[in-house]
Amino acid sequence: MRRIVFSGFLMLLACGLFAQRQFQSYLDYIEKYKSLAIKEQYRHGIPASITMAQAIIESNAGESMIAVKGKNHFGIKCGSNWSGKTIYKDDDKRHDCFRSYSDVLDSYEDHSQFLKRDRYASLFKIPVKDYKAWARELKRLGYATDPNYANKLIKIIEDYGLDKLVYSNDSSDDDSDGANLLSSGSSYS
Repeated sequence: MRRIVFSGFLMLLACGLFAQRQFQSYLDYIEKYKSLAIKEQYRHGIPASITMAQAIIESNAGESMIAVKGKNHFGIKCGSNWSGKTIYKDDDKRHDCFRSYSDVLDSYEDHSQFLKRDRYASLFKIPVKDYKAWARELKRLGYATDPNYANKLIKIIEDYGLDKLVYSNDSSDDDSDGANLLSSGSSYS
């Protein structure tokens, strides 16, 4: 009986340590890349909260194989029109082709361009602050195959306060504020 209780205790401890490590890795990721998400919101009108939550899910907070080796933080596959570098990984299909980038900044920029395609045009009719509607629409439009994708995005946004990552341009209409966000951040290689 003691062995069962002790084993149960060890499992709970291990689960707690894993959750704590995951929580910290998400916080570290957010701190490192939030300025990129905010800049992309400023430039393209994509909510920083959505961009950050997608990056966390798709790259496992920058720790997935395609994020580490290919600097692809959004799980964007090659597609027929991709002519850049590639990386392969089993996903929906065996040996799926994913886009590969020279740095993380390129991944964030390509993610914005990817969402600006006609397929995702309906997203831009949704207010930037309505992250729940953005999450549901992304799922409806087929961004991810996971049936719980929208709920996962919303949970990460709410658990980590990502809805507060909103670009505000109260002082001017020029790009200086957006450019300054990057200069105050980390290296994105």
